[in-house]
Amino acid sequence: MPGITYEDFLDLDYEPASSDLVCTFTVDPASDMDVEAAASRVASESSNGTWAELQVEGSITDLSATAFSIDGNTIRVAYPDELFEPGNMPQVLSCIAGNIMGMKAVDRIRLEDCEWPETLTTSFPGPQFGTSVRNDIFDAGDRPITATVPKPKVGLSTDQHVQVGYDAWTGGIDLLKDDENLTDQAFNPYQDRLTESLAARDDAQDETGEKKSYLVNVTADTNAMLDRVDAAAEQGCEYVMVDVVTTGWAAVQAVRERCERHGLAIHAHRAMHAAFDRVPDHGVSMRVIAQITRLCGADQLHTGTADLGKLANEDTVGINEWLYSDRHGMNDVLPMASGGLHPGLVPELVKRCGTNIGIQAGGGVHGHPDGTHAGAKALRQAIDATVEGTDLATYAEDHPELATAMEKWGTETPR
Repeated sequence: MPGITYEDFLDLDYEPASSDLVCTFTVDPASDMDVEAAASRVASESSNGTWAELQVEGSITDLSATAFSIDGNTIRVAYPDELFEPGNMPQVLSCIAGNIMGMKAVDRIRLEDCEWPETLTTSFPGPQFGTSVRNDIFDAGDRPITATVPKPKVGLSTDQHVQVGYDAWTGGIDLLKDDENLTDQAFNPYQDRLTESLAARDDAQDETGEKKSYLVNVTADTNAMLDRVDAAAEQGCEYVMVDVVTTGWAAVQAVRERCERHGLAIHAHRAMHAAFDRVPDHGVSMRVIAQITRLCGADQLHTGTADLGKLANEDTVGINEWLYSDRHGMNDVLPMASGGLHPGLVPELVKRCGTNIGIQAGGGVHGHPDGTHAGAKALRQAIDATVEGTDLATYAEDHPELATAMEKWGTETPR
């Protein structure tokens, strides 16, 4: 009886079926391996092979992954659809980004991209709303929506947090957002912050005549998150925020199901993503993390600043294009630009990323010399000027808040 060996997982003549999940990896083989040997081991370990030659009665090779393309250190592996449990993202990732990340056969391996087939894609719910939130909730027209996070990130009392939110909303910000590490601490409890912030939101809406909302952070264990989603809905909030990587994809899927019951949008914060994607030759790319986030159902996702902010270099534009693209009828995702932004960077950001985005500034609002309200006005003025095609320096002549921000920060990129 013929055995199953690593060589059975390499076939450079294989043509992937339309139902296959195709994954692109960059590999750095171990010193005693060539790329072909490493590719066969990636396909084997991530599907139904192992290190020993197997004697199996009957055929299971129709469930084997196949390494079918090698281009330098880039390999492509096709996975038959039957390997995956529909709608189970943890199981999918246990296959395509599981044990292979620690194999001795490779010194480095990075999951760069995935081509998701229709059957697997449509087993996930995707976003409820996606980019439609810009107009369905905010009537933003042609401009990006705006968000800010009260600073300092943690340590503000509930009263202080609410006041910062009110000042930002009345200055022209659309969304107040909790930071990723603010949940239900004693200095600013979740329920108090939710209730009082939304009351201030209502006052800000009355004052400005504009719709406002709040990205309240529900991140916790799954049961607590679901309770917090329910509380947000009961208080009339349109959103919840989830730290999707630290929470875990199964928990995100549970939140997505509960949010659909209430008609709430999900804002995805990507805290911890760099643990997987910052090293350029190992881990999982932000592109793949974004894909997973969309399939699991987030409506908004932080995707970077196209090299304009304080965070490391990323393919923000390419990721955004994937989030916008048609994927078997699934709703799209609104990319959020964040991390070191201020009014002077808005024109270049819009030039690189377009207007179908959200722009979030923390220090670039609250660090304004005249305070949060003026900082919010300056950011909104920069966006309004950019959308109408007016140079910021010219617009600042009649808008003192923008003039002060430009004097302080200019167009410099922070570190």
